[in-house]
Amino acid sequence: MLLVCGHGGGTDLTGTVFERGEEPPSYKGTPNADAPYVWVCDSFYAVESGGSPIEIDGEEIRIAFESPMPRGFETKEQAIEAAKEHVVTQFVRIGVDSESVDVEVESAEPTA
Repeated sequence: MLLVCGHGGGTDLTGTVFERGEEPPSYKGTPNADAPYVWVCDSFYAVESGGSPIEIDGEEIRIAFESPMPRGFETKEQAIEAAKEHVVTQFVRIGVDSESVDVEVESAEPTA
């Protein structure tokens, strides 16, 4: 299991790449969940009202979450690249400049 962690605008976002032999969570309508590598992470966007408050670069905004949608990949490299792109995209969607987003990939032990 790999954790892909993004940092930007004073907040963080972490998603998971499940590797061969690990069982990713399944959702109704999940595409590609039986692929060798599966990426799962929240998606969100800024909203004018409702949603949840979050502080970005010292300013409170409100965000709404979309249902996580696992994506399957044939190679580890494809999964990691897509994960990094996804994380940066989420920050951009809430007004953080893509150049200021730091993304790290860490190995993680699954919890029992």
